[in-house]
Amino acid sequence: MNSVVVLLDDLNDWKPYYKTSSILTVSDYLKHKSIGKDTRLVINLSNSYGYNSEGYYSSLLAQARGHKVIPTIEIINKLETGTGIRMDRSLQNMCYQWIQKHGIKDDIWHLNIYFGVCREKGLEKIARFIFDNYPCPILQVGFNTRPKNQIEFVHSIPLNRLGDEEQDYFAEALNNFSKKVWRSPRSAKSPRYSIAVLHDPNEKFPPSDKKALNKFVEISKRMNIYCELITEDDAMRLIEFDALFIRTTTSLNHYTFNFSQRAMQNGIVVIDDPVSIIRCTNKVYLNELLKKENIPAPVSMLVFRSNENSYKDISARLGSPFIVKIPDGSFSHGMKKISNEHELQEVFGVLFEKSAILLAQEFLPTEFDWRIGILNGEPLYACKYYMVKGHWQIYYHADNGKSRVGLVDTIPIYEVPPQIIKTAIKAASLIGKGLYGVDLKVVNDKAVVIEINDNPSIDHEVEDAILGDEIYYRIISHFVRSLEIKHY
Repeated sequence: MNSVVVLLDDLNDWKPYYKTSSILTVSDYLKHKSIGKDTRLVINLSNSYGYNSEGYYSSLLAQARGHKVIPTIEIINKLETGTGIRMDRSLQNMCYQWIQKHGIKDDIWHLNIYFGVCREKGLEKIARFIFDNYPCPILQVGFNTRPKNQIEFVHSIPLNRLGDEEQDYFAEALNNFSKKVWRSPRSAKSPRYSIAVLHDPNEKFPPSDKKALNKFVEISKRMNIYCELITEDDAMRLIEFDALFIRTTTSLNHYTFNFSQRAMQNGIVVIDDPVSIIRCTNKVYLNELLKKENIPAPVSMLVFRSNENSYKDISARLGSPFIVKIPDGSFSHGMKKISNEHELQEVFGVLFEKSAILLAQEFLPTEFDWRIGILNGEPLYACKYYMVKGHWQIYYHADNGKSRVGLVDTIPIYEVPPQIIKTAIKAASLIGKGLYGVDLKVVNDKAVVIEINDNPSIDHEVEDAILGDEIYYRIISHFVRSLEIKHY
């Protein structure tokens, strides 16, 4: 049996499509007939998901059996209760433009979505948005044309109600969504679990370089875990995997957060989880959290666009020079050192365009920052990240677009001052039990937390310089333990 099973009320419903050994009746699935032990993904195409129907129980028992299933019981209930979603302004405008272009006059018009894609050109983002909120094989969405261009309803559609042209679109969408249906088994020995590693091949400063990414795949294979590198384009395939490891820089208003949310909604073990991303990527939130928990941090203050803000007032509290940051900057972007009123107003003119609130912090010059990698509350690695020569930051971004990065020393955990480790563990515990990088400075013999990263760097021969392959074993083992606890 393949690792993907397609459930139907009647096998005759599959007649328009290519033959495959992956189809099974809903009744047989409920009775455990012909189910291979390597089954991982169940695509439930029952004609009815109504409460207490066989289609309903197929999704319910699939989750109990540890199978990934689409749709889940949560989504079935969401469809049943009519829990609504609203599109943001950009999607509303997209909808409006499409209505105008195609001369639609009806008060309600309909869009069919097959595994997150539609045949209407120009509405791909809307189809993806709806599928993200209602991951269900076949959906029909009703939109009002006036005055709001919003979603009126979302329904599931039975497979046997599709016409010839719709069947073609469905078959193509299914094939793209889960190519495993048509694949031969990867090996004679079925892997225990599958992990997707999300990366961006074009990212300038990725959390893991190519050699480190390949190490995750290599070590996973040794542990009998299937590991695959995926990109943003593989969003529709996410449900195929048991776990997701995000290895591209995260942000709230970004596809990485959407991936994390979808993983959590579908019971997929994920690092970075959505809560960690929310807590770590906003420096305003982190500043308040560290202050509340009495963890040493730079003296800081919030600066509001709506207020009068002068260099004299800010420097009176923070000293001179001081640092101004946007809340969600990374890799030293959106961070400026201010030494006078002119610099301050110039920076305000740029940064207040990006955020209504900025964070101002005292300037604490040091030769290097400590980075302590924390996994599940335990120290994983320790590095000294040195400032770029002649500059005050680890990253230097020149006006000509070129960037430089400071040197790095990887240090055995036992050689790190105990106060650094203790403070890092305490700070990371405020975020969660995942993988974090805590950045600290030592000021007057005291450890001061600069920030907590939900997506810390793990590069080949840098962060893994002390542990070698062991660092990859530990991270993959963390996923395995989480999955085993989940399936216990």
